[in-house]
Amino acid sequence: MFDEVICGWGRLGESFGAQAFGVTPDVMTMAKALTNGAQPMGAVAVKQEIYDAITDAGPERGIEFFHGYTYSGHPASCAAGLAMMDIIKKDRLIDRAREMSPYFADAIHSLRDLPSVSDIRSIGMFAAVEVVSSGSPGARGHLAQKRLYDRGLHLKSTAESLIIAPALITEKKHIDEIVDKLREVLASL
Repeated sequence: MFDEVICGWGRLGESFGAQAFGVTPDVMTMAKALTNGAQPMGAVAVKQEIYDAITDAGPERGIEFFHGYTYSGHPASCAAGLAMMDIIKKDRLIDRAREMSPYFADAIHSLRDLPSVSDIRSIGMFAAVEVVSSGSPGARGHLAQKRLYDRGLHLKSTAESLIIAPALITEKKHIDEIVDKLREVLASL
């Protein structure tokens, strides 16, 4: 199983995270960037032998991969997904992510000198900056998230980790702005 909800659709400089890690998963789940978050949509891809095992076990001429999810095949979501795939191709967003990744990594890792930073992890256009805990799980990460929001930078915090996943159209000046705001807030913790 490989979860492509976050690391799929170019985020790691390849079409899918599985490719970036050189693995061929049996099952792959996908969402979010599939429609650029404009419409809810998810997908599951499986190896042919798994598909065959499921469909061959069902009744002859039965429904393949039977499911009944509320928004299955919704036309607006499908249109958004197709449009996003066109944009990814036309604007070379996967190539762009691959090209911007070293600059992004260097910029994010430049924050390691701050006393409030305990760890930094990154791959492609995805990073986490972990702040030193205050002793109350998630409190300092949440405080940093609120202060960043007040300065115009909205990030997700998970416990003490600030999650950074800029849009694939991001330019160097945007990365610089993100890192400047992070430095300002992290220096104030």
